[in-house]
Amino acid sequence: MRHRFSRLRTDSGMVTAEVAVALPALVVLLAFALTAVAVISAQLRCVDAAREAARAAARGDDGGARGYAAATAPRGASIFVSSGPGQVRAVVRAVVRPLGTFLPGFTVSATAVALREPGRP
Repeated sequence: MRHRFSRLRTDSGMVTAEVAVALPALVVLLAFALTAVAVISAQLRCVDAAREAARAAARGDDGGARGYAAATAPRGASIFVSSGPGQVRAVVRAVVRPLGTFLPGFTVSATAVALREPGRP
């Protein structure tokens, strides 16, 4: 009986060792998942911002195009609106740093093109 009890006692440290090995892997996995969600979210916001800017500029609201895009885009995004013959192009770029400024960021961008509405220069 004593032999069995002492064996259980020696195995109890294994759980602690397994948790100590698995916990850093789980933390890295969680950080990766949070980074992926932040980058995808910023990408979708850039797409929406570029679309809003292109639509506004195509309607002739060149001044409001940047404002609409800035309201939708991630913080610190660069917004470029250019006009071509019969069309408008909007490009929104942002750097995403989900784990802080001390780590490198991810650059996301989106481009939208819209045809000018008839009667608009």
